[in-house]
Amino acid sequence: MKEKLLKRFGEVFGSTESAAVYFAPGRVNLIGEHTDYNGGHVFPCALTIGTYAVARLRSDDKLCLYSMNFEDSGIGESTLGAIEEKTAGDWRNYPKGIVWAFGQKGFPVDKGLDILFYGNIPNGSGLSSSASIEVLTGFILKELFGFDVTNQDLALIGQFSENRYNGVNCGIMDQFAIAMGKKDCAIFLDTADLSYEYAPIALDGAKIVILNTNKKRGLGDSKYNERRSECEAALAALQTKLDIRSLGELTEEAFEENKFLIGDEVKIKRAKHAVYENQRTIKAVKALQEKDLALFGRLMTASHDSLRDDYEVTGAELDTLVAEALKQEGTIGARMTGAGFGGCAVSIVKTDCVDAFIENVGKAYAEKIGYNADFYVVEIGGGPTVL
Repeated sequence: MKEKLLKRFGEVFGSTESAAVYFAPGRVNLIGEHTDYNGGHVFPCALTIGTYAVARLRSDDKLCLYSMNFEDSGIGESTLGAIEEKTAGDWRNYPKGIVWAFGQKGFPVDKGLDILFYGNIPNGSGLSSSASIEVLTGFILKELFGFDVTNQDLALIGQFSENRYNGVNCGIMDQFAIAMGKKDCAIFLDTADLSYEYAPIALDGAKIVILNTNKKRGLGDSKYNERRSECEAALAALQTKLDIRSLGELTEEAFEENKFLIGDEVKIKRAKHAVYENQRTIKAVKALQEKDLALFGRLMTASHDSLRDDYEVTGAELDTLVAEALKQEGTIGARMTGAGFGGCAVSIVKTDCVDAFIENVGKAYAEKIGYNADFYVVEIGGGPTVL
């Protein structure tokens, strides 16, 4: 892979002199969805698929960005002085946003860059291709300019960029999982205070299978921001009586006793998901620590039910994949993962059943939806690195 990337960089930018190769993973969230901006817990892990880049410094102030995934669009050139100028729907807004965000955080980028990107995360799949490119760009800037930032800082700068530059009101989970990834471990993260612990994922005799609906979605134009504002309104109503800073502070019992304060059925459902999903995540990590994979699977499945019925972010494609997955022999649990409205589901499947699982779910999905799903049997990888 490294040789292939360097060869293409040389073809695009004229030479490979002073160029280095970098990688940042994608991520999948095993449980804890739409909790990260509600002060709850999440349980993501980094993947061995992700985003690669070849980069080097320039002597001028030009930012020259090229993607092997969008070769038709050629090299996109901008200057550091015009970094705030965005083109709607352009993938380059993600790396440009990071350069801008570093400047906002007191780390000015004073030289241009040539960067070639290549991602093997399917675009729009919900496996965080955008956060992967953000963390990767931040890691490149850290390496090339010697900025004194930690990997946790890279996650926070990535979130700041996506919120302020790209206008998506995302939580911290995606960038944190990618920047802080550890091989064979998921991250049990409390998004209220960023305290975290690594939890080894020992799936003895089972595999993580990701199921891609192939229904494209964009976070900015989905109902993501709408769900967030519904939760904020529910929280504000609860705060008229309760001394809480987030929905993540509530137990199921406390929520049920006080939900009447919200006064709107839709907002009650949204807040219920945030509260119950947070508690499910805490229970799921405990189940994993106690090697109770069956309970972990049941909690995954309950998570999907809540995302479908209370949060209403699934849709026909994701619901079909999960329903068909749960019919298969060897399925331990299944749920949508990511923001929803398309993208991917994640399932834990007994190893000797994986081939039949993919064949059967794929066939049923194509018959019901009219086009194919894609499947990836994935491994848990580490964070950003120089190759």
